[in-house]
Amino acid sequence: MNGNVNAENQTTVINIPEAVGVFDSFDDLQKAFYDLRMVGFSRYDISLLGKQEVLEEKLGKAYWRASDLEDDPKAPRAAFVSEEAIGELEGAIAGGFFFLGSYVAMAAMLTAASTLVASIAAIGIGGVPAAVVGTLLARRVGQQHRDYYANQIEHGGILLWVRVSDKEREDVAVKIMKQHSGRDVHVHPWSE
Repeated sequence: MNGNVNAENQTTVINIPEAVGVFDSFDDLQKAFYDLRMVGFSRYDISLLGKQEVLEEKLGKAYWRASDLEDDPKAPRAAFVSEEAIGELEGAIAGGFFFLGSYVAMAAMLTAASTLVASIAAIGIGGVPAAVVGTLLARRVGQQHRDYYANQIEHGGILLWVRVSDKEREDVAVKIMKQHSGRDVHVHPWSE
């Protein structure tokens, strides 16, 4: 793995080609991601544009277009997160808060004199407010996920980079991205 360092901002690029494409919807992006994974691409070889805050911090650009960043080695990268993973995270947050509240209430009620009915009531009373807090936090996580993709679409599309090790993998990645409505799909000779 040969690397080149851009001394200006210490951006390291490696001499492994990378396919890049732009997607106009999350659904198309997700389908391309799943197909890339199905044919053997590692999730570590697939990346998206980083969040707006990271982009502004790294590049100082408040306004950008996807086409400006497709081939920019300084563009910050992020891992792909599926809708299923966000749903699981939302469930874990909401459920975790429910069980935490229930546990605290139950521990407070469990004395030698407490009855089973009182303990069950405490679980319900303690768990419901915690579940509400958990649900609100989970919704916030889901909204941030949707906002991340909506922001990219507003700026010209969702960027997807796929590190490819040889010509055969290049062809497969490009074909899959194009099949799922990827546009301006091409390969550059380096990756980050």
